[in-house]
Amino acid sequence: MFPPEEVIPVSSVERGLSDANLPGLFEAADAASLEGQRRYVTAVRLSLILAIVAAATGVVSWTVGTRGIDLAAFGTALALVGITATEIYVSSVRPADQWYDGRAFAESAKSLAWRYSVGGIPFAKQPDEPSVRRRFGQQMSRLLDEAPQTSIKPSQRPVVTEQMALLRASDLATRKAAYLEYRIIDQQKWYAGKAEGNGRLAGRWRTALLVIEVVGIGAAIVKAFGYLTLDLAGVVAAVIAAGTAWTSLRQFSTLARAYTFAANELAIAHERLELVGDETSWAAEVADSEEAVSREHTMWRASRSRASS
Repeated sequence: MFPPEEVIPVSSVERGLSDANLPGLFEAADAASLEGQRRYVTAVRLSLILAIVAAATGVVSWTVGTRGIDLAAFGTALALVGITATEIYVSSVRPADQWYDGRAFAESAKSLAWRYSVGGIPFAKQPDEPSVRRRFGQQMSRLLDEAPQTSIKPSQRPVVTEQMALLRASDLATRKAAYLEYRIIDQQKWYAGKAEGNGRLAGRWRTALLVIEVVGIGAAIVKAFGYLTLDLAGVVAAVIAAGTAWTSLRQFSTLARAYTFAANELAIAHERLELVGDETSWAAEVADSEEAVSREHTMWRASRSRASS
């Protein structure tokens, strides 16, 4: 027999688990991931801008002084030095690893927290609840042991937050409602929104690059007939290369497809979860749903790693 469910006011658990209610390990890993993402994306953006600057200053000449010093050539040299410095920073500090590894760590901690809070395998409701809580702590400890060193800072939050404990102590109906609304539906909406946004950006970038290519062709033809002495086609080629590299980094089309699949998979999971009416089936379905979320993130991390290699 299970111990009697503690009577918890619905208002205290109806919001499920926000990021502020998740364990300290999630908070630390999430912060590290966001910092790594900011640094890596900023470094790549700067490198691409400098490449365009180097191409632009390479086709002009601006001499000053009696010795005819070419300031444009100095600009090209400075841009190339900046690119080299950026590449050294990315390869030595490896902010991309901090981004990807931190996100994987954070999502694993988040999944374990939800499993524990709503009674999913391997933390199904049992008569001996203290042993389940100890098992959860052991799982989080193992997760920390396996985590890569990615500048994760200490957190003051407990392993089991107050909201997690309240949600786990509530009845099945309350846990079910909270999980469906604030884990499955919330994640489904996030994926759907990201799929739409990435699809829209993919279309805009394709159009922009096509327009730039047409401009480059026009510049090359004008130069061929002698109406233009500057090598604008070379600058346009640098812009196209930078734009292509940026879209490769952001992977708009790939992410749009992956997020669409994940949103549809969670819709199916939602349907299965709604039909559950007992603790045993509920624990298994929660585990299956969390596996679906984990699969999408594993695919995301693999694609990101390929893009940055």
